[in-house]
Amino acid sequence: MTLFARPAFLLHCRRIFSGMVLFALGLGALSLAGCDLAAEFETSCTFCHRGLEHASPAHTDCADCHGGNPRAWDKRLAHRNMHGKKNPSDPQVWEKTCGRCHPDQLARVKSTLMTTNTGMIHNIQLTWEGEDGRQYGAKSLQTFDAAGEPLELAGVKDLDHLSGELYRKFCALCHVGLESNRVWAGSHASGCAACHFPYNDNATYQGGDATVQQQWPYSETHRMASLPDNRVCLRCHNRSGRIALAYQGLNDGNNGLVPTMGGEPGPVMLGGVRNAVHIAADIHFDKGMDCIDCHTSRDLMGDGYSYRNMYHQVEIACEDCHGTPDELPHTARIDRENAEPLRESRNYAVPLEYGAEMVLTARGRMYSNVVRDEGKFWVIGKRSGKRHESKVITGTAEHDIPGHKRLECYSCHSRAVPQCFGCHTEYDQSGRMTDFIKGYETPGAFSESEDYRALYPFPLALNQRGRISPVTPGCQTFVTVRDQRGELLQEEYVARFKGRNQLRFAPFYSHNTGAKAVGCGECHSNPAFLGFGQSVLTNGEIEATLLCEKSAEKPLDGFITMSEGKTRAFSAITREESRPLNGAEVQRVLAVNLCLICHANPQDPIYAQELDYGRLER
Repeated sequence: MTLFARPAFLLHCRRIFSGMVLFALGLGALSLAGCDLAAEFETSCTFCHRGLEHASPAHTDCADCHGGNPRAWDKRLAHRNMHGKKNPSDPQVWEKTCGRCHPDQLARVKSTLMTTNTGMIHNIQLTWEGEDGRQYGAKSLQTFDAAGEPLELAGVKDLDHLSGELYRKFCALCHVGLESNRVWAGSHASGCAACHFPYNDNATYQGGDATVQQQWPYSETHRMASLPDNRVCLRCHNRSGRIALAYQGLNDGNNGLVPTMGGEPGPVMLGGVRNAVHIAADIHFDKGMDCIDCHTSRDLMGDGYSYRNMYHQVEIACEDCHGTPDELPHTARIDRENAEPLRESRNYAVPLEYGAEMVLTARGRMYSNVVRDEGKFWVIGKRSGKRHESKVITGTAEHDIPGHKRLECYSCHSRAVPQCFGCHTEYDQSGRMTDFIKGYETPGAFSESEDYRALYPFPLALNQRGRISPVTPGCQTFVTVRDQRGELLQEEYVARFKGRNQLRFAPFYSHNTGAKAVGCGECHSNPAFLGFGQSVLTNGEIEATLLCEKSAEKPLDGFITMSEGKTRAFSAITREESRPLNGAEVQRVLAVNLCLICHANPQDPIYAQELDYGRLER
């Protein structure tokens, strides 16, 4: 080796040495960050995003989900061809990502109501202009109906009417196909990440990766929530029926931003410039149960079939765990090693064992966390592992009263039912508003106002199962339309439903259940429970006290009137086979007051037989 070659040789050695030092420092940094060195020390992903949480023990390779080039050390090259930018579960790419490893789950999620929103679109369409013979979804989809027959969902972007536009501009952000990132306490990612990588209240990252710390919009951490908690449900279910609010004991009633204590708003702030105050929570929430402890994965992620309404997809009922007056909850034993409950419970705090006696849902499928053990029925918290004994009502006198067999459990045991009366929707063609499905602003803007909200008492009517249940306005919409010059085309129009212009009420379970039932005297003596609204009884007639300004004869908070002893319903109850109580039923309910004066206890022996309503007249 010549003298002239030595400087070049030494320079080469120094480069190797420096590289080894940097490499060692990099290994040290990754060790401190807690990364899996054997799998990831060579990638640029973990070198730049040190401190980033592993999604889960089964998701350790960044590129498997995110794509990109983990061998490139230039940021631009490393991020090239990434799937869905920061969210690889976005529906635009989920076939290439989540669907590669979870094809069955993806097939279910694609057709679930949370993705298609078929029920929401269908009900808006019924309110505004009626059906047109097609079934719409958030996007076009080839799927199957409840009978297993092929079904084509038309994309709602092709629903060229006010109902389609209202959904696209008002409602679309609640389905998991789109990211919602501007709603306080109501933002979520799109696709699978909507539930499994939850946002915090202001949609900012709070994890250990300094490169994205506090950035928006991001999930709170990069750690997967295989079992979502109640906050995930609250992100979407805090409007309309407000079931997530009611379950946790929150009410965003008539207060808006009106101060509630000491001149301050609150105590709980919600998206849409709303306050929530505390009310009695659901008994299941008080016991420490999560939403997913009752609801099955098929309720939430679907079962591969497309349903037109939520009550068709949900497979659970109160009787599943609590039984009926005549029968205990139905059960079956796990007799296959690959049974679905065994597979689903692998990630639970307490996995199931082969041979366990499982409680069945209303559709005859096994729960994955509700068991019969030593003669008792137990709901086991999926996230907590806590065992909750499920009290059964079989053989109890107060649940076996003749005439009450048609009552849903929650007709008596609901503490509160959110009701919103007088929804005034204005469509102004001279304005502009973002169409979230199309992704840009289009002509036409919506605005809404309301008259009155209530929690209790709540009206009752027959639901789609032929049973008496609470109902809530759904929707009590008065429509005003202005043209492109701002001039009125229609004012306070009530859409046609079932052949005539009428408002609607919908059967509803509020998710605000209490152990103590509504008192017999309350239900049988307060006309509001029968659908008359706030009213007084005078000379054999029921006179409403909260009247609609458009009609002096009709209560705003009811759907039945009584004059000269005759009952008349002026609003519809939606869903097949649903209807208000008829005149004879109303008379029988009120007649029980004669008995309750002396026989106030529901366990009184006289209620063990059919009542003779004419006995006191003899």
